[in-house]
Amino acid sequence: MRKLLLLILLLFSHSIFSQILSGKVISIKDGDTVVVLDSLKQSTTLRLAEIDCPEKKQPFGNRAKQFTSSQIYLATINYVVTDMDRYGRAIAMIYYGDDNKYLSAELVRNGMAWHYKKYSNSKELAELEISAREKKIGLWSDPNPIMPSEWRTVRRKK
Repeated sequence: MRKLLLLILLLFSHSIFSQILSGKVISIKDGDTVVVLDSLKQSTTLRLAEIDCPEKKQPFGNRAKQFTSSQIYLATINYVVTDMDRYGRAIAMIYYGDDNKYLSAELVRNGMAWHYKKYSNSKELAELEISAREKKIGLWSDPNPIMPSEWRTVRRKK
């Protein structure tokens, strides 16, 4: 019985994570976290998959938020939930615009995010980050950019 229940839960969660969903972006919390409203008027917080943007108080944190806002605020987006994080947010791949741009890639391309290699093995994102670093775009113009995960650790110790 326990194995059957586990199998049902696994199949159910897989079906949720592979669906293409859509919603209107009603809030930009920061560069890599947005809130969408679906057709049933339910709001969901989405954390962008595969990347990590600077924190709000970090250099380029506000610019990353502004970039995300300029791309998708009040737009209807498509997204695929890939996981849930420890804060209960859906981790999602967000696509937008007529040409179906991948928001995480656009943030990395424009130097507004790190490719989060701990959670992603995307060759495209790795190459986009290398290119942005070489061109010193966005956060890569800083002589010593600090990954948000490291920055949060240092802030906690203070």
